[in-house]
Amino acid sequence: MPIEQMAPELEHIIDLDAEIKELGSGYGGANGPAEGPLWWHDGNYLLFSDIHNDRRMKWAEGEGATVFSEPTNRANGLTRDLQGHLLAAEHDGRRVSRLSGDGQRITVVANSFQGRQLNRPNDVIVKSDGSIYFTDPWTFPRVANQWEQTISGVYRVSPDLGTLTLLVADFTLPNGLAFSPDESILYVNDSRRGHIRAFDVLPTGGVALSSDRVFAALRGERPGVPDGMKVDVEGNVYCGGSGGLWILDSSGKHLGTIVHGQEATTNLCMGGSDWKTLFFTTRNTLGSVQIKVAGIPAPTDR
Repeated sequence: MPIEQMAPELEHIIDLDAEIKELGSGYGGANGPAEGPLWWHDGNYLLFSDIHNDRRMKWAEGEGATVFSEPTNRANGLTRDLQGHLLAAEHDGRRVSRLSGDGQRITVVANSFQGRQLNRPNDVIVKSDGSIYFTDPWTFPRVANQWEQTISGVYRVSPDLGTLTLLVADFTLPNGLAFSPDESILYVNDSRRGHIRAFDVLPTGGVALSSDRVFAALRGERPGVPDGMKVDVEGNVYCGGSGGLWILDSSGKHLGTIVHGQEATTNLCMGGSDWKTLFFTTRNTLGSVQIKVAGIPAPTDR
């Protein structure tokens, strides 16, 4: 069965016979998958990254997938800031960038810490106060012979872009990240260790390291480790994991898995007019499935 039920609560979130649709294929490759889906609500379309082919794709109902822009510095995670600008975690640029609404101006949000260039930013999210959080894993570079940073970090950029703060420095490979609905918890995947960590968010925007805890372990018998991640309005967590796309409740209980037949889920987002279409990327495909609980819109769409 494409929808594997682990707990009865899953049926509140998704129908067990929900149709899993393939919306496109042929993306990515050996050196980089499809990634970073982002629903552009005011345009009624989806953007996603085709990392290996160094391009940004656009999908719209009735139109399918087309090339939206290229090159992209092999960007991975995408999101929007409070002004509706596009933020991208660029692998080859080794930075987080902001693209203006007219597509003509790029602002560097972050590209170095303590005088040393970032590694390879992977995913990025925005808090409702305008602060920007991103992961910067330590993985093999495309554009440098060696890393300048010696850590795999999770960072916060202040709303005015003036201050970059290292929040957590002991990840093996920090990847996807997401806030709880009230933004009191920051979830961050550690893909190499196979689990999701959770941190309490302080009023100042930092995280309480004393609250650091393993929210859930996602390793299993089938391929795939924790990757992209999103949270719905009820606090359920959706994460790329072993064998498909895992759905967990706010306590970390595994409710079920969407088994789409691909090697692993690389990332996901909620979209559509009611934010109940779950879009997901794999190494080579884009897919979707309908859910019953709405996702949390980007801050610019709330």
